[in-house]
Amino acid sequence: MKAVTEFSVFTLNSAIQTKAALTAEGKSPEEIQESLGKSLKMEGEKLGYLIQSLEVASTNAQNLKRVVIVKLNEGEKAPVKAVQVEELHFIPEFFAAAGSVPKPAAQGKGGRQGGNRGGGKGGGGPKGSPWGLSPEEKAAKNKKPAPVG
Repeated sequence: MKAVTEFSVFTLNSAIQTKAALTAEGKSPEEIQESLGKSLKMEGEKLGYLIQSLEVASTNAQNLKRVVIVKLNEGEKAPVKAVQVEELHFIPEFFAAAGSVPKPAAQGKGGRQGGNRGGGKGGGGPKGSPWGLSPEEKAAKNKKPAPVG
């Protein structure tokens, strides 16, 4: 795949607005192309690529980032939304939609697997004071259950 040129969404939006204004004034396609060339300072092949890119951009306006024009090598397959014009392919590229990026899996730090952060006995309950049990906790632990009867 060989990239020929590309147009950013800013250039494309500017050209679409200019084209819409000129079309509303009743200008012919040749006059529109000439006016776009003057306003965007393009001529020749690049101006022709821009005109073709405007069609691709208008059909794929949602989250469009740029339109890339490429020439595929023999045996290469064109991307899904690519539009072929003669031997060139016009490929729209898009911004990733918010929230569509998958989050990486949570991984613990260090060598232990399994995520147990308890003190070695497992458990996994809330960790108490690092200085041992408080007097109230000792009393509750040593209290014997009342006999059932």
